[in-house]
Amino acid sequence: MSVRRALALAACGLAGGSVLLSAVVVGKQPARGGGDSEPRPGGSAVPSAAPPGLLLLPPTASCPPTAGWIERPAGSGSYWDSNWDRREPLALVNLKKKNEETGEEELASRLDHCKAKATRHIFLIRHSQYHLDGRADKDRTLTPLGREQAELTGRRLASLGLKFDQIIHSSMTRATETTEIISRHLPGVKKISTDLLREGAPIEPDPPVSHWKPEAVQYYEDGARIEAAFRNFIHRADAKQEEDSYEIFVCHANVIRYIVCRALQFPPEGWLRLSLNNGSITHLVIRPNGRVALRTLGDTGFMPPDKITRT
Repeated sequence: MSVRRALALAACGLAGGSVLLSAVVVGKQPARGGGDSEPRPGGSAVPSAAPPGLLLLPPTASCPPTAGWIERPAGSGSYWDSNWDRREPLALVNLKKKNEETGEEELASRLDHCKAKATRHIFLIRHSQYHLDGRADKDRTLTPLGREQAELTGRRLASLGLKFDQIIHSSMTRATETTEIISRHLPGVKKISTDLLREGAPIEPDPPVSHWKPEAVQYYEDGARIEAAFRNFIHRADAKQEEDSYEIFVCHANVIRYIVCRALQFPPEGWLRLSLNNGSITHLVIRPNGRVALRTLGDTGFMPPDKITRT
């Protein structure tokens, strides 16, 4: 790959596919030509050589294609899309129905009615160690160590002293068993099973890896489902929610890594660059204004070193 192409791809990655950087710092470049600019047909001028310390990228450089179900922020401003979850008040109000008599007061009232008031705390738990040699999902049960890990995770969650609202878990055996053990430490918290959080291939990773190459159709099928899980579960609080909520999601490494990248608006193709231990806790915070923060990623500091695995 040429240097210019590599720099163009790097620019695309930094901009998340929405903005192409026009220049990157590479050290001093030799001057080309005798002047600072060349005339355009209309009389305006464009640089004919890069200023010292900059290398101009070709305007035709393009970013790698992205899966069709991923929406990229539009516009040339900052990368952050404040309406990433489609719950920004202005996006929920039909401006065409604005009352002409009350005008701005009516609009302000309707916007306030749509604003979230509470913060959502999302705890993403990776299932514990399981038997990898099982042929079917029902045979991939937790190992004795995996059951110990789930106990430790349950104790850690209980020690936080939070009032958890619910536990939503993948319907796969290893996630269901992990949930059952964790829930013993959180009596009274309801459990909900869903197929949306099942393990899969969310999107082709960049850079690719040689030891894991699922069929292209798997990205298409699993990716759409995991993206649906993200849209269904990861968003700011409903406007009717008055108090902060604390929710637990027990699922899988690929799903959690993808959700983290999407929630933080990082390029989702980078999900495989993250690593999660079995039974680890990842804590996302979603504020009423839609801002998202990652408080912990794959925390297993509450486990003894000899209990930590990543399988």
